[in-house]
Amino acid sequence: MASYKPTVIQNYPKLGKTVTSDTLYWKNYKAPVQIKEFGAVTNINFSPVAPYNYAVTASTRINIYGRYSQEPIKTFSRFKDTAYCGTYRDDGQLLVAGSEDGIVRLFDIGGRAALRQYSGHTKAVQVTAFTSDKYRLMSGSDDYSVRLWDVPNSTELHCFNEHTDYIRCGCTSNLNADLFVTGSYDHTVKVFDARLDKSVITMEHGQPVESVLLFPSGGLLVSAGGRYVKVWDMLKGGQLLVSLRNHHKTVTCLCLSSSGQRLLSASLDRHVKIYSTSTYKVVHSLDYAAAILSLALAPADEAIVVGMTNSVLNIRHRKHNEKKQEVASKRGPSYRYFVKGKDYMPKKDDVLISKPVRSHLKKYDKLLRSFQVSLALDAVLEIKVRVKTPEVTIGVMQELNRRGTLQNALAGRDEKQLSSLLSFLIRNVIDPRFTPVVINVTEILIDIYSSVIGESSIIDKQFLKLQELVEKEIEYQEELLEVLGMMDTIFATMTTKTAAVPVNQNCALIATSEQEEPMAVA
Repeated sequence: MASYKPTVIQNYPKLGKTVTSDTLYWKNYKAPVQIKEFGAVTNINFSPVAPYNYAVTASTRINIYGRYSQEPIKTFSRFKDTAYCGTYRDDGQLLVAGSEDGIVRLFDIGGRAALRQYSGHTKAVQVTAFTSDKYRLMSGSDDYSVRLWDVPNSTELHCFNEHTDYIRCGCTSNLNADLFVTGSYDHTVKVFDARLDKSVITMEHGQPVESVLLFPSGGLLVSAGGRYVKVWDMLKGGQLLVSLRNHHKTVTCLCLSSSGQRLLSASLDRHVKIYSTSTYKVVHSLDYAAAILSLALAPADEAIVVGMTNSVLNIRHRKHNEKKQEVASKRGPSYRYFVKGKDYMPKKDDVLISKPVRSHLKKYDKLLRSFQVSLALDAVLEIKVRVKTPEVTIGVMQELNRRGTLQNALAGRDEKQLSSLLSFLIRNVIDPRFTPVVINVTEILIDIYSSVIGESSIIDKQFLKLQELVEKEIEYQEELLEVLGMMDTIFATMTTKTAAVPVNQNCALIATSEQEEPMAVA
């Protein structure tokens, strides 16, 4: 006797959501770990060297966290007022930070007190960064000045005063130690060269600039401010390539994935948008509980760390194949036990004894196996099944239809059973994934129960509701077809007119309009 094959339940994608490789990649993170800080988290910076600790700047402290630690492994708290922009040097040995009192402080990761203090700014310093040669650092302040400092001698090398408002972001070039970029509330992004006395490129962002990011290649620059994220081509003198407007509140920070193929932007609207750097389209989005001020990715995208205005630090670690690790950690039979007999070649007189595979059937499959079709349909019409997993109910209906027993399963139902069935049909009749099956079941129901319509007010109301939904859906489809027909006509007319006008005539029309325009203005 042939073994019973379980009912095939088709997987339906959710409407409006397509599962892409990016969706799978960015959803492959564990549940977030949340750490309460002493104030709003304004900056997060990962150490470039193992074990990849990260510095979190919040209030008057800079806390250093380990990869999986939930408590700071070190704290720098020698600040009189608010600290800003704690940033590692490329070797991970030094940390620089600005402060509200205008002093730039340099810390040794192994110590607690500041190694150096750089005084010169008259207002808060919210931007600090090391140059790629490791011996100079850049600072930007609310006094509108950008200064370049010599690390060993604690002396000021350059001072640039081109900005006309607060400087709140900046970055240095990995390829050229003399180049660095600053963004200001005067709506401009400026590129400076330490070998010159003025900026070499100025770009108009159009909004107060909150964050700037230079690609590792140095060819592209990204600026964020207002609701806009803008990408600039540095090789063409700061030409605007694309302007993105996917947030509905101020964009506060930017970040680049380890591969450089994904750009991340975070905003006060509590969302992190992830863009493809080849098409600059949003490929994924992450939601958070509060407005976001800072964002950082660990090397190899092992963790996403977000700092929010509610003083919470949110860390999501990447999932790894834990099942394989658990199996490897458990002590079991030796390797020889598993490979024993693997190389044996079957002979002619060998008798093969196959071990029967034990199948665990669902409730509806057990009922179908014993030909109790009506009870099988009842099993998938329970509230938990029909509401949470309607595809299971649809799958069983399709199986009953394939067997030719759907009509038998639908017949002989009392008011309560028929009501639950109609509520399922009403809920899913306009779902394009299930419509063909639902319409077929509805037609069979009408054939069976048309003679008893009018005996139950509840059933009558449900039938009328089902009829209204179907009629409305038909009207919507007809309107859509009319709109599509009108659009096709418009596009065809436009194509015909464009083709009918010669090229010379087009040029003449353009020239005439250019000549007539000043007269019209006058």
